[in-house]
Amino acid sequence: MDQYLAPSRFIDSDHPAVVEFAERVRGASGEPVAQAVALYYAVRDEIRYNPYVFSRDPHSLKASFALLAGESYCVPKATLLAACARHCGIPARIGLADVRNHLATARLLELLRSEVFAMHGYTELYLHGRWVKATPAFNLALCRAFHVEPLEFDGRRDSVFHEFNQRGERHMQYLRDHGQFVDVPEQLFYGHLAATYPHLFQAEQGPLSGDFIAEVSP
Repeated sequence: MDQYLAPSRFIDSDHPAVVEFAERVRGASGEPVAQAVALYYAVRDEIRYNPYVFSRDPHSLKASFALLAGESYCVPKATLLAACARHCGIPARIGLADVRNHLATARLLELLRSEVFAMHGYTELYLHGRWVKATPAFNLALCRAFHVEPLEFDGRRDSVFHEFNQRGERHMQYLRDHGQFVDVPEQLFYGHLAATYPHLFQAEQGPLSGDFIAEVSP
């Protein structure tokens, strides 16, 4: 488990800002599950979800970058949760998956030219002898604005996107799991995005993320 506890390039759990944040939000309990739950909600709600901050600069994938910016998309938020967990002695890794969102906004569909949202990032935490999925992407205020049930996390059951929203409409469908990694696999990450959305990578600039909400401000 040593590799899942050590700081890495993007999961920079030794960054002073990450250490300070983790210490502030981990709670008073010394129990790993309680700490993991506290970390999850802090990352979910204190770091605003914003897909427009996607960048081809690998530095933007760092946990510390998302924390200092105060906003990010799924992958950096997942690395931040992983970094906080590692600081607290909880083994953590990154997972990547392609999903299809059935409620994507017209604006983002026009941008991506696809209903497939590639390289959604989530965190896996090792608790009670097994890996548990945690998805801290969408903050509470954003979920309420889009009538999506916010993802909860109890440290024992996987926290993954809901198949349906609060109105009973089809929401998220997982298509392909790329696996779990000690750190964000930069070449795989950007390579798959470029293959999925070549028109975006041909342009000099353009927003792109692994998630599904375009209008992030209600």
